[in-house]
Amino acid sequence: MKIYNNLPVTLNDIIEAQQRIKGHVYKTGMPKSNYLSERCNGTIHLKFENMQRTGSFKIRGAFNKLASLSREEREQGVIACSAGNHAQGVSLSCAMLGIDSKVVMPCTAPSSKVAATADYSAEVILHGNSFNDTISKAHELIELENRIFIPPYDDAKVIAGQGTIGLEILEDLYDVDNVIVPIGGGGLISGIAIALKSINPTINIIGVQAVNVHGMAKSFHEGQFLSHRTTGTIADGCDVATPGKLTYEIVKELVTDIVVVTEEEIKRGMIDLIQRNKIVTEGAGALASAAILSGKLKGYIENKKTVSLISGGNIDLSRISEITGLNHVH
Repeated sequence: MKIYNNLPVTLNDIIEAQQRIKGHVYKTGMPKSNYLSERCNGTIHLKFENMQRTGSFKIRGAFNKLASLSREEREQGVIACSAGNHAQGVSLSCAMLGIDSKVVMPCTAPSSKVAATADYSAEVILHGNSFNDTISKAHELIELENRIFIPPYDDAKVIAGQGTIGLEILEDLYDVDNVIVPIGGGGLISGIAIALKSINPTINIIGVQAVNVHGMAKSFHEGQFLSHRTTGTIADGCDVATPGKLTYEIVKELVTDIVVVTEEEIKRGMIDLIQRNKIVTEGAGALASAAILSGKLKGYIENKKTVSLISGGNIDLSRISEITGLNHVH
């Protein structure tokens, strides 16, 4: 076991998070995908965070953060900003913990995510067209109402909550060689990397981003903190141009590699998951599978045991028909 003293989150923090979220968050399944395994000459398991409560992994970090607040902080109420999955995680967690919540979402957020967020408990405020717009509105409300801000990724308690996925992976596949993880701001891959590398430093942690938005990949490969966004992506849950400062420090220390995939490769990943594995996923949730199918990870996964993380499944039905209609499924 390796101790990483210089990082903001430790294995013990993740073990504590696992205890804190127990009974509130599902342990998700991780079956083998025969289709993906045959396609790439390796053993591929799919980690079903699309089957998590609220349809994504985000509730893990949100619940861990909210459950860690003091009584005084809970009474102040909280605010979050998100395009959807963090919003739902905060909203349901606040319902379970009895905390008043507001969530700022961009006007472009998928209608299914907006409706679900409002249904759980939070008051939803639609503002602006980008994450930068929503975060400035959230900070305005923090000043006005003295609410506690619940960050989507760049926070030690949020990272520790997401890291509980790493502990579950080892429970189900102790001799895993590679874990492939979608990246937006980097909270998910950071938590998983700390959990896995602390227990077995030989495991490869590989991130995936969209070619249109890949601030973390650019920062990782160029060795400095950078932003990158040319236009939006079908992987809207990972549409984060600038990585978190905490998460970047963890990623550059523990992550083996980061690859980028095209919009067409993401669509192909979504279609193959629906057609071959009977799994409905949003764009961000298909990033890891898209990277595997693209052949960009061939050197890592041939004759090895790999976990491909499906981070979320919150997608409008109209988007699915649009994606599948534009392609000829093989």
